[in-house]
Amino acid sequence: MKFWPHRLVLCCAFATLAPAAHAIEFNQLQLNKSSLSFVSKQMNVPVEGQFKSFRSKLAYDPAKPAAAKAELEIDMASIDAGSKDANDEVAGKAWFNTKAFPVAKFVATSVKPLGGNRLEVAGKMSIKGKTLDLTTPVTVTQQGNAATFDGSLVLKRADYGIGDGIWADFGTVANEVQIKFRLVATAAAAK
Repeated sequence: MKFWPHRLVLCCAFATLAPAAHAIEFNQLQLNKSSLSFVSKQMNVPVEGQFKSFRSKLAYDPAKPAAAKAELEIDMASIDAGSKDANDEVAGKAWFNTKAFPVAKFVATSVKPLGGNRLEVAGKMSIKGKTLDLTTPVTVTQQGNAATFDGSLVLKRADYGIGDGIWADFGTVANEVQIKFRLVATAAAAK
């Protein structure tokens, strides 16, 4: 079989017309669709709350999940614990001491794919001047040009010195606090 030069030209022409494959990276946080909430127990009664102000830097390529990057900064004074009195109390020195420690921060140090749409994210969590290792499972749901990152974990408030004095009694306020997060990000072409 002979190979004609015009076939080579035709192959090259088709190759240049084929669209270039672009990696997708979810990196534009949609704050209006994202949430950060918690459930604590006071005298064994669940108390729900949320943080209304937070920022996140995300970089997630579904083709390279282990290379993902994530940072989360939480404005601690934006807490909504259910009432003005509760908000004022938890902003005080015994709890979050938001004047001295206005921001809590999580920085991911590794992302491990667990199969399917599940990840294990490990990193450093800093609250009230204390930084500890933290690992959390995350479920990623991709829909069109957006990805949703859902997860929950349990923090022990005593590990971070949250709830001093009379509030250190775990019979009044439980040590374990369940944190739930949902971060929604849209995609941009990766660089």
